Amino acid sequence: MSIFTHIGAALGSLGDEKYALSQRKTIPEAEASRFLGVRTPDLRNLAKELRKREDTADFLSALPHGSFEENQLHAFIIADEKDFSKCLALTESFLPFIDNWATCDQFSPKVFAKHREELLPCIRRWIASDRTYTVRFGICMLMKHFLGEHFRREYADMTADIRSEEYYINMARAWYFSAALASNYAEILPYIEQKRLDIWTHNKTIQKAVESFRITAEQKQYLRTLKIKGE
Repeated sequence: MSIFTHIGAALGSLGDEKYALSQRKTIPEAEASRFLGVRTPDLRNLAKELRKREDTADFLSALPHGSFEENQLHAFIIADEKDFSKCLALTESFLPFIDNWATCDQFSPKVFAKHREELLPCIRRWIASDRTYTVRFGICMLMKHFLGEHFRREYADMTADIRSEEYYINMARAWYFSAALASNYAEILPYIEQKRLDIWTHNKTIQKAVESFRITAEQKQYLRTLKIKGE
């Protein structure tokens, strides 16, 4: 049985129309007809199974895929690739075909954590892309691998300097800065105090930070005073 026949049969048996309907509401970017209603744990288990096949490369080269779930499988398969160079090449090939926040945010190659220096030039290039989810992926990788002890001000500058009208890019920027406030408060606070971000991202950052369990009550109280009123 070919990998495509196997995937089609597996997704067909795992699909749930009610769940597909709820996905269409929470992931509005993707075409509604592309949802089969397969839950993430089932997709991750199927991806592990597919990685063991000899014809996995046939599926990974068959872009674009026809369903949201196939894109999810693609992301999960790549995420477990242990060879950095191969993983990076597969990532570069896949990024142009990501068309929604869920696939973007759940796509996180594990091997990247061991190759931060090699990853950084790629992140710079992704953030400079004209593709919404390539930019968002770059921001997510900065947030995943370059906060805490790996933080440098230049990384925050990279995110602060992005100017976009795209909701899913600016939401990722707010997500980044709220996470950075939790992990590197002293270094990130000046970006808020000096109003380095556009107004929407500035206020959304504060909102998300105030909702975080990782930020103290005193910090939250002060951040509330920095909200730009009238927005």
